[in-house]
Amino acid sequence: MADDLSRNTNPLAVEFCGLQLNSPLVLLSGCVGFGEEYTRVEGFSNRDVGAVCLKGTTLEPRLGNRPHRVYETPDGMLNAIGLQNPGTHHVVNEILPTLNFDETRFIANVSGSTVEEYYEVTRLFDDSPIDAIEINISCPNVKEGGVAFGNNPDMSARVVEACRKATGKPLITKLSPNQTDIAENARRCIEAGTDGFAVINTLMGMAIDIESRAPVIGNNQGGLSGPAIKPIALLKVHQVHQVARAHGIPIIGQGGVLTAEDAIEFLIAGATTVGVGTALFYDPLVCKKINAGVRRYLERHNLTSVAQLTGTLRLNDNTRACG
Repeated sequence: MADDLSRNTNPLAVEFCGLQLNSPLVLLSGCVGFGEEYTRVEGFSNRDVGAVCLKGTTLEPRLGNRPHRVYETPDGMLNAIGLQNPGTHHVVNEILPTLNFDETRFIANVSGSTVEEYYEVTRLFDDSPIDAIEINISCPNVKEGGVAFGNNPDMSARVVEACRKATGKPLITKLSPNQTDIAENARRCIEAGTDGFAVINTLMGMAIDIESRAPVIGNNQGGLSGPAIKPIALLKVHQVHQVARAHGIPIIGQGGVLTAEDAIEFLIAGATTVGVGTALFYDPLVCKKINAGVRRYLERHNLTSVAQLTGTLRLNDNTRACG
């Protein structure tokens, strides 16, 4: 009864894939480790964060890429960590028991080099207290010459289908922007059994040291995140929403969220929840400010729930001839 009352009186409360969240804000994978450090930051409150996505996890431990792994760019950041992680067994047996599942929701992030690895990691997380499972399909498929699963609708669907067989928990597919038709990929993932989407993953980019004439990132290229990618992310959320809304599939909209205005844009474009990532590196408590701004917006527009914003984009009439 207390939980129901809290949801009815909290305009920021939202349902995502059957999970009740205190806030529409989700901390993105790779930005807060496995969650145990961030939730101890002074000033952290479970009222400010709806869910935490854990660091990308593979079946076996990985050391990750050679340095440099992170590089600041104008209005963004390049990263090529290389999925450094202690392996699924360690995460499930040693890390998850240390997390307080009464504080917030925790979402595992599954990565793999083969469909079989995705299946096995998902199966292991299914037998754990984790609340939901996010599939990172931007990993290269070693059996197909290194082509990223997420850049090919057939490969994406195969991964989702395998993970669906491995778990009954909510399944969230993280879509890559580095593909021709993200809406078609979303459609195929829905048919394969996904319960939700995270839109978008990072864009691929490069930075060059002009003195050495070599890439700054040890892996030569990395994923670009931060405000620079927000316009692209908004468009992709809108495009995926056009496919997902008919099936009731919710979206975590992400890519360059720094302010309440950014979060509201993603909600209007079609997101149910909003991911916060790069902003946490220079303001760990930015979620408190974003939530406050969203509350003020709701009050100003006489809205009682943040859910009333989702998918309310009013498109301009573009039927006129060019010129």
